[in-house]
Amino acid sequence: MRKDNWWLAPLGTFIVLTTFIVYATWAAFQNAHYTYGNYISPFYSPELFGDSPHAWFGPKPSWFPAFMPFSPALLILWAPAGFRMTCYYYRGAYYKAFWADPPGCAVGEPRKSYLGENSLPLIIQNAHRYFLYLALAFLVCLTYDAWKSFHFVDAAGVESFGFGVGSLVITACVVFLALYTFSCHSFRHLIGGKSDTMTHQPMKMACYGCVSSLNKRHMNFAWISLFGVMGADLYVRLCSMGVITDLRIF
Repeated sequence: MRKDNWWLAPLGTFIVLTTFIVYATWAAFQNAHYTYGNYISPFYSPELFGDSPHAWFGPKPSWFPAFMPFSPALLILWAPAGFRMTCYYYRGAYYKAFWADPPGCAVGEPRKSYLGENSLPLIIQNAHRYFLYLALAFLVCLTYDAWKSFHFVDAAGVESFGFGVGSLVITACVVFLALYTFSCHSFRHLIGGKSDTMTHQPMKMACYGCVSSLNKRHMNFAWISLFGVMGADLYVRLCSMGVITDLRIF
C-alpha cells in the first residue's frame, strides 16, 4: 500500500552487488593482469602460489588438481567474500534486494513461512565473528602491499621510494577496507562488548567509543570499500594490459 518509490533502494542494491559479483568472479578466473610492477590487485593478495614476483610460495604447485581451474585469487577470495556475505549490514541489504525478505519496510513478502537464521543454510551467517579474524589478517597483508606500492625498482634492479597514481589507489583501497573492518559490529563487540562497564578501564572505553563512532557509518564504509577494491583491481589490470599508463608523481 506504500505509494512512494520504495523499490528504488533494493533495486539499486541489486544492480550494484550483481555488478560487483560478476566483475569479481570474472577477475578471479582470469589469472592474468593482476600485477603491475610493485602493484598487486587486492583480489589476488596475498598471492600464495602464482607466476608473479609477488607469490609467497612460488608457482602453481604440482599437487593442485589438473582438472580444476587455477588462479591465485580462487585460493584466498573465500575469506574476504565470507566476511562480506555474513556482514550484518550486507545481510540486511541483500535479503531485501535478492530475496525480498522483506523488499522494504511495510511491504509484504512473497512467502508465508519464516525460518530465520536458526537453520541451514542461514545459520552459517553466525560465523561472521570468525571471518572477522581472517579479515584482520588480510588487512595486514594488504597494508604490506600498500607499503610496497611506494617502492619502485628500476631497470638496474635498484629500489627507490616514490609514488604513482597506483600507489594512491591501492593505499586508498586499504584505508577504505580498514574503515569497513574496524566499524564492524563484531569488532565493536571484540573491543568492549563483553564488558558490563568500562568506567574503570579508560583506554578500553576510549577504543570502544572510537569503534562505536565508526560503527555508525558502517553502511557507508561497506559501499566505499566495495568500490575501492574493484577500482584498485581495475586500475592494476588496465595498467598491466597497457590500456592506461601509471603516472609517476615522485
